[in-house]
Amino acid sequence: MNNGSANGHAAFPFPGIPTTSDGAGAVTWVETNITHAACAYPITSSTTMGTGYQTEVSNGKKNLWGDTIRFIQPESEHSSASTCEGFALAGGRVTNFTSGQGLVLMKEVLYTISGKRLPVVFHIGARAMTSHSLNVHCGHDDVMAVADVGWGILFGRNAQEAGDLALICRRVAEETETPFMNVQDGFLTTHTIENVRLPEPELMAQFMGDPNDKLRCLFDPRQPLMSGVVQNQDAYMKGKIAQRDFYDRVPGTIQSVMDEFYRLTGRRYQMVDGYRMEDAEYALVGMGGMMETAQAAVDYMREEMGLKVGVVHVTSFAPFPATQIVEMLKHVKSFTVIERMDNPLAQSNPLVQAIKAAFADALTGNSYGSKGEFKYPKIDRIPRIIASCAGLGSRDVRPGHFIALTKNMLESAPREFTAVGVKHALAINESIDPDVRPDSAFSMRGHSVGGFGSVTTNKLIASFVGELFNLKVQAYPKYGSEKKGLPTTYYLTVAREHLRTHCELNHVEFIPLNDVNAFNLGNPLEGIAHDGSIFIQSAESDPQKVWDHIPEFGRRIIRNKRVRVYYLDTVKIAREVATDPDLQQRMQGVALVGIFIKVTPFAADSGMGQEQVLGAVEKYIRKYFGKRGEHVVQENLMCVRRGLLDVMEIPRAIIEASADSRTANEAVVLAK
Repeated sequence: MNNGSANGHAAFPFPGIPTTSDGAGAVTWVETNITHAACAYPITSSTTMGTGYQTEVSNGKKNLWGDTIRFIQPESEHSSASTCEGFALAGGRVTNFTSGQGLVLMKEVLYTISGKRLPVVFHIGARAMTSHSLNVHCGHDDVMAVADVGWGILFGRNAQEAGDLALICRRVAEETETPFMNVQDGFLTTHTIENVRLPEPELMAQFMGDPNDKLRCLFDPRQPLMSGVVQNQDAYMKGKIAQRDFYDRVPGTIQSVMDEFYRLTGRRYQMVDGYRMEDAEYALVGMGGMMETAQAAVDYMREEMGLKVGVVHVTSFAPFPATQIVEMLKHVKSFTVIERMDNPLAQSNPLVQAIKAAFADALTGNSYGSKGEFKYPKIDRIPRIIASCAGLGSRDVRPGHFIALTKNMLESAPREFTAVGVKHALAINESIDPDVRPDSAFSMRGHSVGGFGSVTTNKLIASFVGELFNLKVQAYPKYGSEKKGLPTTYYLTVAREHLRTHCELNHVEFIPLNDVNAFNLGNPLEGIAHDGSIFIQSAESDPQKVWDHIPEFGRRIIRNKRVRVYYLDTVKIAREVATDPDLQQRMQGVALVGIFIKVTPFAADSGMGQEQVLGAVEKYIRKYFGKRGEHVVQENLMCVRRGLLDVMEIPRAIIEASADSRTANEAVVLAK
């Protein structure tokens, strides 16, 4: 997705409502405004979309045309898909939220929905399947397992695209009577807070139209229509082949709808999106959020390594944009296709296989489409096509991995199949992993414990920093299926520019250590910047005792990089403030909001005073905790205030004195 105006969004009638949201929130905003109902049995990581929709139902929300929306939760994912089928047959605009095994469990019904030409949209938090072990994190296995059911499939890279594609999918579905899946990476997009421009209600009303006027009720007794019948040898094939007339309209409709969306919003989408491909000699091809990380890596490779590399993101997997892909990649020497899944028994993994077929057709002079209506560009060679797996089960995909994949293409005999991010005979890994964040970036990596409230606090910080100080933010947790009570890592980056790196943060300016055991689990200070800051949860009030509890390797890093060390007993604050015992544990994390305001430069740079910032933070406290009651809001605000006013810093003299003492001791030993 590209913004289409150098002067911001002023040239377009609906530039969007600026706010912060994760991908799930952006989808929920769209669907609670344009649909009649959701019929869903949400599964991790799609659950937050379902709970978001259900919350609006509980609040009595009406869609843009005055219909009170509904949430129907049957006893399984299969039943939820069947309920969507019935709702759509009756002329309702309906949605579903699912992932992983839940999506595959629906597969039988997905065929039925497309066969009956029902224009529903399902939102997928793409998730790895249990093809090796149970994993609730990101993979594209689930989507590829149902790629043959006759649904359109669009992939978004970030929260903005997840919300926008929700509208685009719905419009195309209704114009072509073809169901669609709107796919975002599970957790990595569904749960990542970013700056977004939510579609205005006026845009959605104009772009989508009243479903009560647009959709056909197949159960209308005044216009009876037979649906879902049994057909034998004489009829079945005729109806099945006749469906191609519907599908042949889909590619052109997608692009025309995307073009209209651009004219209204300034946000441009293509079925295939190229980045720096005009003069590229090599390319990285894939789907989903990791391809934004690839863009940042490509900028580094061009500017620092002199390599002409580009990125191709396949937004539309179905219908497959075969002719556009050949046009975009025909001039490169080689390209690598990176996929978040692996099917070793297939000729190739799904995206590689489809691209190879497209190039084979182009080389042999074939056309694409039922009637050959899409013409390939003429080619006399096929670039070398290399396959790779990355990010299975949300394994971290880093800029260095894309550098390694590019270097592999430069070899005289490149490896034809690779993996990155693991130690394996098939894997290649780059020895360098550059910091490709924007120059203005400020990053935080927190080490906490599941259940301490740190993940929610991280989202809260991202919300108020992004909106209050007019900065770009990206906040996400490293979730685990066993999260509660065990170590949890969370990340936040703030910058003036759009943030493209969807990976764990190895270069950070601030590290809060809410987990008192963090130093016993590794090196939590890895990647801390020179003149950076850390916060340590400590029950001690004497700065010397806090310093003495830091292991020697940590003290050495702090001294060498001139890191500032802050400390506070947030557990004590939570116990003193929280009147509900069950909230005491979570409120210790909320105190970090005040500490963040004190330690980081954003409040000072804005010119706002502490009280002014605290007053502004109340809005976001209410956003996250308002449903628990006014006393909980006020207690959280008090925790924030205490964090800001009470946090203490270890004096530089104590930090440097330990270095002087060690030097003196070493001198004595040498003298002896």
